[in-house]
Parts: sequence; C-alpha cells; structure tokens
Amino acid sequence: MVSYFVRYRGTARDPDGFAAYYEARHAELLRKFPGIRSLVLHRPAPWHDPFPVNPAGSLLLAQMVFDSADALDAALRSEARRAAREDFARFPPFAGEVTHEALAAKVVF
Repeated sequence: MVSYFVRYRGTARDPDGFAAYYEARHAELLRKFPGIRSLVLHRPAPWHDPFPVNPAGSLLLAQMVFDSADALDAALRSEARRAAREDFARFPPFAGEVTHEALAAKVVF
C-alpha cells in the first residue's frame, strides 16, 4: 500500500469553508483517479502534549491510498490529476505552503 499525502500548511480565511470545498468538490475529482482506493482527510484536532513538541500547523492533510507505487504513478499521469490541479485555482483563499509526498505503509500493529 502506498499513500500520497497532500499537506496544506498555513491558514485560510475560512478554515471550515476550505475543508468543505475540498470534501464536497475537490474530492469528487480525486475520486476519478485511476486505482485510488480511498481518500482520508485529516484536520486539526485539539490536543495537549505534556512534552515540548513542534506542531506542524496543518490546515488539512489529504491522504490518497493506492495499491502500489505503479498505481500511484498512473494516477499522477491521468487526466483526472490534471483536472484536480486545475481545480486548485478555485479553492477558497489559503495562505501557506502545499507539499506532496508518497509513502509506503507498513502496519506494525
């Protein structure tokens, strides 16, 4: 299993509106990626760590799951990916950085 993560680190004028757009509109484009198994959206949750840590500052982390790196590569070359990239221009206002990362998963427990 390979996950492709797209992290939106920063702020939005309307964080709930940003997440709602992503879930309602952008996710429909991602659903068309060939070979995609699932889409998991991660949003900040309240937490308190008694130890000093460095918070990531993510507004949204999208996790797309594929069976293999080859399946991910096919999706990234697809017309659906092109449409998703074009949709980024229609996102609600966002200030920050967007990063992309592919990671192979190993379930330990």
